[in-house]
Formats: sequence, C-alpha cells, structure tokens
Amino acid sequence: MTESFSSHTEVPRLALPAKQANQTGWIRWFPGWIMLRHYELSWLRYDLVAGLVMTTMLVPVGIAYAEASGLPGINDLYATVVPLHAYAVFGPSRILVLGLDSALAALILTVVPPLSAGQPQHAVAVAGMMAIISGVVCVVAGLARLGFITELLSKPIRYGYMNRIALTVLLLSQAPKLLGFSVNADGPLRQTWGIINKVIAGSTNIVALAIGASALALILVLKRWPRIPGILIAVVAATVVVGALDLARAEFWPLGK
Repeated sequence: MTESFSSHTEVPRLALPAKQANQTGWIRWFPGWIMLRHYELSWLRYDLVAGLVMTTMLVPVGIAYAEASGLPGINDLYATVVPLHAYAVFGPSRILVLGLDSALAALILTVVPPLSAGQPQHAVAVAGMMAIISGVVCVVAGLARLGFITELLSKPIRYGYMNRIALTVLLLSQAPKLLGFSVNADGPLRQTWGIINKVIAGSTNIVALAIGASALALILVLKRWPRIPGILIAVVAATVVVGALDLARAEFWPLGK
C-alpha cells in the first residue's frame, strides 16, 4: 500500500504501525492484512494515482532490465508485479518503494545465456532458479543478522561496482540491440571487439538504429518535464511504430549495403 498525501487521512494512517507492533501470533507476519483491515475508502484515489505513477516507471524499466539480462521482456513484468503484491502482504513498511535492481542485470547476464544455450524457455527456467536460490540466501542472511556486512563496503567500492555494471549493460548488452545486430563472443573484451568489427563491416541496421535513437532522443527531451513519463511514452511510441509498419517481421539491408 502507498502512503496517502491527504492531510485529513494522515493521522489514522500513521497510527497503524502501533497497531501492527501490538499484534501477536501468526497475524504479525502479515502486516499487509492488518493494513487492509483498517483501510479507509478515502485513501483509494491517492493510492490509485500512486500506483499509476509507479506503473509508468516500472513497466519500461522492467522490459529494459529483462532484455539487458538476456531474458524475454514479458518475464520481467511478471517478476515486477508478483513480488510487489507479495511485499504488500508480508512487507513491514507501508511507504517503502520497491522496484527492479540494475545491479543484478549484469550478474544474470553472465549466468543465464551460457546455461540456456540461446533458448528462451531454458533462460526463464535458469533465471527462476537463480531467483529462488537468491531468496533462500537472503532469508538465511536475515535470520543470521548478517546485514552489517554491507556496512563494511566503502562507497568507492560500491560506486565502482555500479559504474562497471552500467558500462557493461550499456555497451555490451544494449549497444548491439541499438545497432541491430548480435555478437556471439565470450568475455567483455571479445564482445567489445566483436561490436567494433561489425560496425566497421557495415552490419548496422538502419531501421533499428533509427527507432532506438529516436526513442532515446524522446526520453532525453521529455526529461525537461518531470511529470511526463518519458520512458513509458518512448516505449509505447516505438511499439506502435513497429506494429503499425510491421517492422518486426521485415528484413532490412544493413548500413554497409
């Protein structure tokens, strides 16, 4: 549930954590059920608006992270919706905003494609097993109270890790999709060299590059208006163009031909 922004409903909602803390027995493991029992209809319109805002952010991000991880885009939408509903029931915080984590995309990308042999169904199965194992490890770490380990990592290490992941996902995973070709190589250096060779050889797909560059330009332009969901608009616009012109099944000459 998302916190309401109405002043006349703020007080009763802030009083709910005290009621949750006083719960005993099995009900204390379901904070979302406690919230639902005390839910007021006047909060609904604010929660609907907050839900729509989060949807405009999570839908395009979920598709992008799935593609960056080597998985079909639809599966990350499932992985976005189901955990959020689970957290609404079991999560201890009413106002915590949850979403997808870009730090895991590079890790998934290094594990899933080699084990799935390029087959989407196998990739989904491998990624699902990774999610289950990761969840079990997190539960065990939580029960063992090992969260203090994260405090041992300095900010330069974390920043360097995140920047390296961003470069890996951007250059090695998304650049070939933007240019309209694929690169089959092991290791970041070989992948980078493969991308350069294909660009020099003129393998760039003009239409794919035009659609991707236009979507990126639209996102950058719409960033001037924070209230407008630029990423979602770009995704919808690109989907409409591809569907209307039947570009998904069409074949185009590379840039060098």
